[in-house]
Amino acid sequence: MLMLLHIENIAVIEKADITFQAGFNALTGETGAGKSIIIDAMGAVLGQRVSRELVRTGESKASVSAMFADVPEDLPALAEQGLTLDEDGMLLLQREIQADGRSVCRVNGRPCTAAQLRQVGMGLLNIHGQHDGQQLLDETQHIHYLDSFGKTGAEQVSYSAAYEALRAIRKEIDGLQMDEAERERRIEMLRRETEELERARLKDGEEEALLERRSLLRNSEKYISAVEGADYCLNGSEDSNGAVSQIMDAENILMGARQLGDTFLELTERLTNVRHELYDIAETVRDLKDRFDFSPTELDDLEGRLDQLYRLKKKYGPTVGDMLAYYERAKKELDEIQYAGDTIQHLEKKYRSAEKEAEAEAGRLSAARRAAARELQQRILAELRDLDMNKVRFEISFEEKPLDRDGKERVRFLMSANEGEELRPIHKIASGGELARIMLALKNVLAETDQVGTLVFDEVDTGVSGRAAQKVGEKMAQVSRRKQVLCVTHLPQIAAMADVHFSVEKGASEGRTYTKVLQLDRAQRQAELARITGGVHITDTLLKSAGEMLDAAEQYRNSLK
Repeated sequence: MLMLLHIENIAVIEKADITFQAGFNALTGETGAGKSIIIDAMGAVLGQRVSRELVRTGESKASVSAMFADVPEDLPALAEQGLTLDEDGMLLLQREIQADGRSVCRVNGRPCTAAQLRQVGMGLLNIHGQHDGQQLLDETQHIHYLDSFGKTGAEQVSYSAAYEALRAIRKEIDGLQMDEAERERRIEMLRRETEELERARLKDGEEEALLERRSLLRNSEKYISAVEGADYCLNGSEDSNGAVSQIMDAENILMGARQLGDTFLELTERLTNVRHELYDIAETVRDLKDRFDFSPTELDDLEGRLDQLYRLKKKYGPTVGDMLAYYERAKKELDEIQYAGDTIQHLEKKYRSAEKEAEAEAGRLSAARRAAARELQQRILAELRDLDMNKVRFEISFEEKPLDRDGKERVRFLMSANEGEELRPIHKIASGGELARIMLALKNVLAETDQVGTLVFDEVDTGVSGRAAQKVGEKMAQVSRRKQVLCVTHLPQIAAMADVHFSVEKGASEGRTYTKVLQLDRAQRQAELARITGGVHITDTLLKSAGEMLDAAEQYRNSLK
């Protein structure tokens, strides 16, 4: 359960520490006092998307911390992220929001992403707001409510795998099917392209070699002059000796005097090393001279080939490698189209088999849903009777449809609000108060099947009043015996039923607006209930009525024990 919520610089709340208790916690206050800010702060620390506008004006950052107790050690998100509870079994979630919109998240002091924080938070606390009633009007959501109650996850996974395999085969078939005229046009184009690329006789790396050769040919005079000059210096000519011969002569002369001392021997050895290195250089230069042989038309031929590659690159890819890859793809597609009939026949046989498998998995999913629907109907009807909707009929209908991602049926929640009326879609007949109670009933039933310890209701009592409000309050008190309940409300009947009552009050000081959260004692609760009931003018009669309301609520809570 949520033990402590610490808020700093969130909108109009400068600083607040709210210590929640087990059971039913109610929050009341004037419209605009900041009750919704507390819910926003809870959402932030649970990893929900936040805006930098949430940071209090003039502050550089805001922060929210939430301390949870009695957290299940086997909470899936903890194991998945390698997190553990502290020695007291507590879990601390923290989020710091910068004025520029960036945020820092932590779980038990360990940094994490907002997504990881959200994953952990989903197992700890659920927030149910006014918009949930509108979701109930969206019939596409009904199947998800049913799946959540029926825990059909295993059946959904099996069906999804079969359905995606079916879609993949269908996509292959559709890709191969085309009308005859389009097929012939495509074949003709692919043939023309592959033949053109075949005639080009492309070789990977060819262009780089051609460019290097062209650069050489364009600078041939400089090349020849350099190579011939170096060859003359190293190897000489018929009339003169080159450097290699002269080094050899010097070596022979010194060798004849080596008996005169170590100096001559050392010089001889050094000249021998120089001669070997110089000989290698001379041979390399001579090879370059002999290798540089080209015809007068080579440069023109080379330019023509490069021009051909340029034109092909504009059509098939920026490099020779890309063009070769395009050729392989085009050739493969040509084969596929030419032999599409045989391939389609094989795929259609495969499709029929996959379709049977998907239908079978859809049937298993449907059976699980129908079994869950029968139980959910009874559970919701029981909840609605507790909420003073004794004559309401509620039914979950199934309508066959072609296979899609959700299975083979449409699921709709139908109801009849009054005796003698036929069942119709909820969005066509339910009033705001009825929607709120149906949603509360649904949330209560769903909450029983999960391990989330805290339920937050944010003004879900909209459109409810009188006897119905009393029943909603009693229902929340019942739920709070199994789960911790936090409820933001405007109704005295609901606030009176709480075990702990907080008042959210707004004030001003030194030109700034501040919101504070106070836990009320008995007398303060009585005054707050009188304010909610009668407004500004609180009379003795209103105070007496509020006291009687608190007494009656306490008797009801004691009866639940």
